[in-house]
Amino acid sequence: MADHYFTRTPGAEHNRQLHESQLRGIRLQFLTDAGVFSKSGVDYGSRVLVEALDLPDNARVLDVGCGYGPIGITAAKLVPNGHVTMIDVNERAIELAEENAKLNGVLNVTVLQSDLYERVREMKFDAIVTNPPIRAGKAVVHRIFEEGFQLLAPGGAMWVVIQKKQGAPSAASRLEEVFGAVEEVTKDKGYRIFKAVKRL
Repeated sequence: MADHYFTRTPGAEHNRQLHESQLRGIRLQFLTDAGVFSKSGVDYGSRVLVEALDLPDNARVLDVGCGYGPIGITAAKLVPNGHVTMIDVNERAIELAEENAKLNGVLNVTVLQSDLYERVREMKFDAIVTNPPIRAGKAVVHRIFEEGFQLLAPGGAMWVVIQKKQGAPSAASRLEEVFGAVEEVTKDKGYRIFKAVKRL
């Protein structure tokens, strides 16, 4: 069976490439490789999520399933007085995310190899952002919502991008069950951006 990008140690032969992207009007460079999500450049869903994000400039942000780092690194630029923690199970993605933070001069990040939330369970965040690993299955995606709720500070928000055809309606339902309410912030080419706030 072929590796998925949510494999801890991808076996795919390395094929490193450098891509330039413009996110939130910021010019960024990203090293990518085989065995990680969206290796040919920043995917459309992540772009839609990044454009929708509304974060206080001192926010503590968690990027779940960070891949090589486009969402988390852009978020770090948006929260100059805050801090972004980036987590992924994929060791190759984590190495790339660390390199990409340096490449883009981003210092207010911590990158951790973590199976879902195992390395951050003692922390609290003002925002959790995720382009969840749909191929890992609905149970994993819903765990990101359920366990993430516990890590949010009161008033904190979870931001999720998900395609309608890949389960956006059921994701919205689960977010509503966990958080009590969910807002569809925007939609673009079948991608939905959901924001769910942990009530005070």
